[in-house]
Amino acid sequence: MRLSIAIAATALLVGSVFAASDARADLKEILDKKTIRIGTQMDNPPFGYLDAQGKPTGFDIELGQMIGKALGVKVEVEQIIGANRIPYLLTNKIDLVVSGMGSTPERAVQVMFTSPYAALYLGVYGPKDKTVKGPETLGSLKVSSVKGTTQDLTLTAMAPTASIVRYDDDATSRTSFLSGQTDLWATLNTLAMDISKRNPDKQIELKFKLRNSPAHMAMRQGDFALLQWLNTYIFFIRGNGELQRLHRTWLNDDMGGLEAM
Repeated sequence: MRLSIAIAATALLVGSVFAASDARADLKEILDKKTIRIGTQMDNPPFGYLDAQGKPTGFDIELGQMIGKALGVKVEVEQIIGANRIPYLLTNKIDLVVSGMGSTPERAVQVMFTSPYAALYLGVYGPKDKTVKGPETLGSLKVSSVKGTTQDLTLTAMAPTASIVRYDDDATSRTSFLSGQTDLWATLNTLAMDISKRNPDKQIELKFKLRNSPAHMAMRQGDFALLQWLNTYIFFIRGNGELQRLHRTWLNDDMGGLEAM
C-alpha cells in the first residue's frame, strides 16, 4: 500500500511539472513574438548587476543580448533572485534563465539545462583569523548562504549539523557575512573574488571548496527546439572566440575546459 501511494505521489509530481510546462514558449513562439524574456539576477556580479547608472550589466546580460541578436529578437530582461528562478520559468513569466545557474539532478526534474557556458566553483569563504580547513571543522561557526542554492544543498549534505543561516538572495547573504552576523560565507568563487577586492580589510580567503559548479542556462521541460539552438550557439561562440572574450572581459580569466552535457 505504501509503495502504491509513493508511486502515485511521484506520478502526480511529474505530471504537475509537465502540466506547468504546457504553457511554454519554445523557439518558434519566441521567433513569432520577436521577443525572448530572459531572467537574470542583479545581485550576482560579475554575471549580473546594476551599474552606476542603474543599468543591468555583466557577463549574463551581455550573453543574453548576444542570444537575442543571433535570434533576431528583442531581449526583455527580468530581474530574478535565486529562489524564484525556476518558479518564474514554470509560471511562464520568463522563457530562459541566464544567471550563472548550476545544474543538479533535483532541478533537472523541473527544468532543462544547456551545456555549460562558464567554468565556476562553489566554496566556503571567511577571514584569515577563522581556522577552518573543511566541513568537519566548522564547529559552531555560522555560515551565510542563499536557501535552496547549490551551495546550500551541498554544504548541508557535507555538514548536516553545521549552523547555516539561509537568506532569500545573494545580497542579503553577503551583507550578513560582511557585517559580522555570520562568520563564513558559502558562495560562488566569482562573487567571493569581487567582494574580496572591494573589502581588502576583511582578508577574505577560500576555506574549502564545495564543488565545481559550471554555469548553465535553464528553460522549461519540453522546450527542446530552444535547448538545441542554445547548445548549438554555445558551441558556435566557443569556436569563434566570443565566449573566451566574455570570460576575459568579465571574469578576468581564460575560459578553461567546459565539458558538454
